[in-house]
Amino acid sequence: MTSVQAIGTANGVGTSAHRPDGSVKVRGEFAYSSDLWHEDMLWGATLRSPHPHARIKGIDITQALAVQGVHAVLTHEDVPGTNRYGLERPDQPVLAEGIVRYQGEPVALVAADHPETAQRAMKRIAVDYEVLDPVTDAERAVAGEAPRLHPGGNVVRHVPIRSGLFTSGSDVSAEVVVSGCYEVGMQDQAFLGPESGLAAPAEDGGVDLYVATQWLHVDQRQIVAALGLPAEKVRLTLGGVGGAFGGREDLSIQVHACLLALHTGRPVKMVYNREESFYGHVHRHPAKLYYEHGADRDGKLVYVRARIFLDGGAYASSTPAVVANAATLGAGPYDVPNVSIDCWGAYTNNPPCGAMRGFGAVQAAFAYESQMDKLAAACGLDPVEVRVRNAMGEGSRMPTGQVVDSPAPVAELLRRLASKPLPPEPSGSRDLRTLPGGVSNTTHGEGVVRGVGYGVGIKNICFSEGFDDYSTARVRLEVVGGEAAATVQTAACEVGQGLVTVLQQIVRTELGVERVTVLPVDTTIGNAGSTSASRQTYVTGGAVQAACLAVRSALFDRARGEFGGVAGEFGVAGGKLVSTQDGVLADLVDVLGSAAIEETVEWRHRPTETLDPETGAGNAHVQYGFAAHRAVVDVDIELGLVKVVALDCAQDVGKAMNPQAVLGQIHGGSAQGLGLAVMEEIQILQGRIRNPSFTDYLIPTVLDMPPMDVDVLELPDPHAPYGLRGVGEPPTISSTPAIVAAIRAATGRDLPRVPVRPEHLI
Repeated sequence: MTSVQAIGTANGVGTSAHRPDGSVKVRGEFAYSSDLWHEDMLWGATLRSPHPHARIKGIDITQALAVQGVHAVLTHEDVPGTNRYGLERPDQPVLAEGIVRYQGEPVALVAADHPETAQRAMKRIAVDYEVLDPVTDAERAVAGEAPRLHPGGNVVRHVPIRSGLFTSGSDVSAEVVVSGCYEVGMQDQAFLGPESGLAAPAEDGGVDLYVATQWLHVDQRQIVAALGLPAEKVRLTLGGVGGAFGGREDLSIQVHACLLALHTGRPVKMVYNREESFYGHVHRHPAKLYYEHGADRDGKLVYVRARIFLDGGAYASSTPAVVANAATLGAGPYDVPNVSIDCWGAYTNNPPCGAMRGFGAVQAAFAYESQMDKLAAACGLDPVEVRVRNAMGEGSRMPTGQVVDSPAPVAELLRRLASKPLPPEPSGSRDLRTLPGGVSNTTHGEGVVRGVGYGVGIKNICFSEGFDDYSTARVRLEVVGGEAAATVQTAACEVGQGLVTVLQQIVRTELGVERVTVLPVDTTIGNAGSTSASRQTYVTGGAVQAACLAVRSALFDRARGEFGGVAGEFGVAGGKLVSTQDGVLADLVDVLGSAAIEETVEWRHRPTETLDPETGAGNAHVQYGFAAHRAVVDVDIELGLVKVVALDCAQDVGKAMNPQAVLGQIHGGSAQGLGLAVMEEIQILQGRIRNPSFTDYLIPTVLDMPPMDVDVLELPDPHAPYGLRGVGEPPTISSTPAIVAAIRAATGRDLPRVPVRPEHLI
């Protein structure tokens, strides 16, 4: 019996195939959603609450409607369906109704024939507010020391984790005990393309929405509820996305643009400016984390205790899942026999928080890695050695009881970093531009000291806790222009990470054709899930591979009638039908003829389980990813300035599907970790954002990023397509604690909070 094989072709899996969108983006010719245009379109604008917490006593839109060029002014009374939406629970109003719970909450909408007209009209909407005291402390909110912001109270979710002796309520002691209280500030995704989209009313009474998003189908689900329309009348197409990092999982303009389009009968475009973008999307959860580690004199961990408070802001968003990640990953990539972790997500009147690269693991890693450095000092051990002695490996058990059943090379990652040569020490002839503050000529090297630090992290890959995580893919093989060619259709969103390239590589590998077209992404095909959780290459890649296998099987069935007596197995390579023994049999063009072979597959990874509500036990995660960093920093202890001199990384990716893209993900993730370590924070005072601009919210530039020496390990996961492991999030997790550890080594300061500010160092 002839089995199915793929021999592949050039630019397939494992090569650094060029991105089809790369050149046009570099030339500035790529069409982003903010470039969308319709000849008779109107412009939409959003009136937002200036208060973090207030009661709406009345809204007067009379003066706004009187502005010439205004076509609509809408409030919550104009929402035809349910005035509630949300990723995991529908607790957020489309337009505020009765109460506003954060500064920037949408209150009313305007559509006008010019964007400036819309802005003028918006300022004429009169809202009578009764200002209320804001709840701003997550820990106090959880403890019941603040007014209730939602009917069910201020706890969004509590996840307890108990393992070892802690499952029976026993006390656990150790010879060496270190503890600390750590804080993580609110970080923004800082994607460069602001929220934007265009909604056009359709003849069937429905609406077509073109939007930059991360998950078309979950957007559609929330939109249809608000509009009171069936799903078939709300059609979404992906616009060009200028970055996401979790900030586009929640709705922004989606329902608002559709409401205005349906109300006016005209296409409506909405584009946020940068300030509005800071108000218009969720951010990384600020956190307060209390940790205690116990170990024996040799540094071997005996227990970890932790209490973690995540500030979810005004609405739930993805806080329940972020809480679960922080809890289940809260002991780090270490073998710990006894674990007691409690993690809470709280409602406050701070800006809503949700998904951001690293998703709960970032906050926990800063705390547990800081603890590991304290433990090393208490035991008189090198920071790498204490981590290696406790490093988990394949076969280790998570605090949830889940067995890590694929490679977990934590010790190897650390040893590789420790063996790398360090950058040369500063010298008198050093270029001043390499010094902290040197570019601005604030120092000539006085008071500059150097430090080295390490960090390692663990991240779950794909969705967890029993979520039905799948993707749908359609692959078609046919002759086009005298050449065998394939088309791919999925609803998986390309947000800049390179998914389109990888899907092309998979098809080339499995079908042996070079010409592969990935069709525009929309809701005419089944769900592909979100572009988040480092999951799309795994899940949509798995779906495309499965669809290719089905196409290939049908192709070989066609070939058996003509080449049934061929020795060996059929395969495809370079546009040819081949045999493993007889070589080339025919061109695919001839085998296909005028026929087309098309297959649609709905593909799922292995199932996960919900967590036990009492102990947190359960096989909650699909896969784990690991990364480690070594940071070298120079610190001017007189000025409080930091220069990251080197940021080396080692990461296991299972299979480098596109090696150049993998390096890009590692560099990019490390840059966001650097930002959190030393500069990125949304400053909140009594619920109000103080720095909603790239003037005052700083992100790393090319001058801030150091050289990176990256080791990419390829240790296959036997459960994953091609053995791959999600790549995008792990480097964000370990880079922050490594940089802060290096600053501590240079200054001797405790530094329990990120980002580290100049005043923390002088």
